[in-house]
Amino acid sequence: MKPELAGTSLDQLFLSARTYYGWTDASVSEEAVRGIYELMKWGPTSANSSPARFVWVQSADAKAKLATFATEKNKAKILEAPLTVIIGNALDFADKLPKLLPNNAEAMQKAFAQPGMADITAMRNGTLQGAYLIIAARALGYDCGPMSGFDNVGIDRAFFAGTDIQSNFICSIGVGKDASLFPRNPRLSFEEAGHFA
Repeated sequence: MKPELAGTSLDQLFLSARTYYGWTDASVSEEAVRGIYELMKWGPTSANSSPARFVWVQSADAKAKLATFATEKNKAKILEAPLTVIIGNALDFADKLPKLLPNNAEAMQKAFAQPGMADITAMRNGTLQGAYLIIAARALGYDCGPMSGFDNVGIDRAFFAGTDIQSNFICSIGVGKDASLFPRNPRLSFEEAGHFA
């Protein structure tokens, strides 16, 4: 067993970490974005499939474009945040398996070619990778504001045209304003959420 992380690390990743709704004007550099990606890419996925694809929305024009597809309450969050990433799922992820899984690529490509397998695998593992992204950003000292509440079809047409990538969710990243936080809601207890079998 590896050493347990210190309490301050657990706080930063989970216990004190919050979903932010407002943002300071502190920027997120390209170096920071690449650092977040370099951490999150090591999270496990089925057959190392790594189906998540990312659009890092940072320019004023791109933020305005993204905001047009969001619900009213989410528009302001996107426009204020220094960076909002669109996490998408590539349905043709199996094309990358010769690089990602060289010892078993052909067999897994056949498996993922079965009806429905690519879709469900991309959604499950793309979502996992989006969660890894949040943890990686928090680990590097940034706050996150993950969101649904947008027009997936519109975003896919605007940001993933000509591909088979489907948007999953979006997440703002930056330095959050504490004043934007709501009181923290409770979570289910261990017994409410599961049981031993």
